Amino acid sequence: MNLSAVIESLVEERGLDKEAVIEIVCQGVHAAFIKRFPEAELKAIFNRHGGNIEVFVEKAVVQSVKDADTEISLRRARVLNTKVEVGQVITVPFEHKIGRVEVLTAKNFIAAKIRELEQAVVYEDLKDKKDTIVSGVVHKKERAGFAVKMGEFMALLPQENSIPQEPLRIGHPVRALLKEVLPYARGDYQLILDRASAGFVKGLIEVEIPEVFEGVVEVKRIVRAAGYKTKAIVVSNSKDIDPVGTCVGVGGARIKPILRELGQEKIDLIGWTDSLEDLVKTSLKPAEIDKVEVVDDKKAFVWLNQDQRSLAIGKMGQNITLASRLVGLAIQLQDIVNVEEDSIITEE
Repeated sequence: MNLSAVIESLVEERGLDKEAVIEIVCQGVHAAFIKRFPEAELKAIFNRHGGNIEVFVEKAVVQSVKDADTEISLRRARVLNTKVEVGQVITVPFEHKIGRVEVLTAKNFIAAKIRELEQAVVYEDLKDKKDTIVSGVVHKKERAGFAVKMGEFMALLPQENSIPQEPLRIGHPVRALLKEVLPYARGDYQLILDRASAGFVKGLIEVEIPEVFEGVVEVKRIVRAAGYKTKAIVVSNSKDIDPVGTCVGVGGARIKPILRELGQEKIDLIGWTDSLEDLVKTSLKPAEIDKVEVVDDKKAFVWLNQDQRSLAIGKMGQNITLASRLVGLAIQLQDIVNVEEDSIITEE
């Protein structure tokens, strides 16, 4: 069988190194022959001119052959090499053939090694893109999530890494954080995507806001409840640039593409300040806060009107929980009218 065409197709279609493919094919043929002839000293070599694999065996040169598998007579040896002497070892073509079982061994070995080689190529190509935003097309629904086609690569967006209740449709474009680039596939996938983490939103902000990408504005802290809300503290490294206004843009032009990507999810952007009290106050938006008192850098007492309590707490307590995580404090709400009614949310 001429293997040149097979090897060339693997090299061109899958982007594999030709010499590595040749080595794998030779190893596969060698493994098959060794399975059938375990005692023989065999070598499998690719004949580039003929395009096939040739198998050779090492034999000792003797006057009288007692074991034809390991020995060759001096007379026959000198047909191949006129200078050979008794006691030397020469390499000669192996004359025996293998059966179906051994051929299957070779095919399975080669297929497994080619997969490993392909995975090594994927890893080397994409390892530096880990934790960055990538684009793809939803390819199909899997039990574990969605398969996403990223050019010539296939990635998995696990269910647990998806935005809750998000309607992803086959054939539609999608962006995600490249969360993991595995050296070897886990199941069918080496590339694991994420759309549910705070890192995904941070990545979107870095991609969409030039000043963040360039480092003029920095996302200092970010927390998220996927599908509900993200809260981020942003800081400017230039006194002439307002970090919140820069990220929002005129009429919300800069933040809108990010919000569209997140569906119904909201984003609260908070400007950095050295005042922990002010950070707590703005972290609880959209609620209007009257006063904040921080105790031992562990707890914050927050006074607000009764009609602002539900806004501060948020749906299922998520707003106050996010605020607590963002500022790193336990937040205790106090009504201005009745300070005895309070609710405590501790930091996660």
